[in-house]
Amino acid sequence: MIKMPSILQLTKLMELVGYVIFPDYSDVPSWTNGAAAIRSILAEQLAVLGGVAVDKEADDFVAALPEISRLLHTDAEAVMRNDPAVESMKEVILCYPVVKVMLHYRAAHQLHEQGVPIIPRVITEMAHSATGIDIHPAAHIGEYFSIDHGTGVVIGATSVIGDHVMLYQGVTLGAKNFTYDSAGVPIDMPRHPILEDYVTVYSNTSILGRVRIGHHTVVGGNVWLTHDVPAHSRVLQSKSIEEPYFQDGAGI
Repeated sequence: MIKMPSILQLTKLMELVGYVIFPDYSDVPSWTNGAAAIRSILAEQLAVLGGVAVDKEADDFVAALPEISRLLHTDAEAVMRNDPAVESMKEVILCYPVVKVMLHYRAAHQLHEQGVPIIPRVITEMAHSATGIDIHPAAHIGEYFSIDHGTGVVIGATSVIGDHVMLYQGVTLGAKNFTYDSAGVPIDMPRHPILEDYVTVYSNTSILGRVRIGHHTVVGGNVWLTHDVPAHSRVLQSKSIEEPYFQDGAGI
């Protein structure tokens, strides 16, 4: 029988990571030795996988927690800067789904970069189920990243996102097509967009393929984009067609 990581234990792991990073907003007991508990649970789950340097990978992850924390605090600050409805950092940490999903993504990305199998994807799928935001752990996302609302956002595995990027609900950073090997199996190669610094993408827009969106660009809502865009651009959908004599369903 093949052993698999425990969802229950990985859930506990992420609760502890959240406690270490946002101790003032966590219901994990304050007397918990967070880093030691994180190392213990992670080592146990790594051992289940087999073929993994358990002690090294667990130690490397714990050593990376300060940088994960720094990045997450920039994400929370980005929410404060970008949403006039926010009244406090407490509201951001406790109420905004982007904080939960980025907590999971940044932890999972660290494990992915260490070469840990399976567990990173399990961790991001836990956040996907809870928030409706799907970020592959292999994606590269810079600091001060923010998603407003968030439901339906998809960020593919080879996406590269710079600093100070803002996405709205329903945005897809996806692949346009795949390259196959001689056996007809898809090849894992760069196929998702690159968003440079200070890019904003509004709701329900799909950016597909290995295209580059230049810095300080704004992409409007409901856009289907499959080509490069230079820096400082504005990309908007075509105007709607108005029919003044439309009635009784005619013309649909």
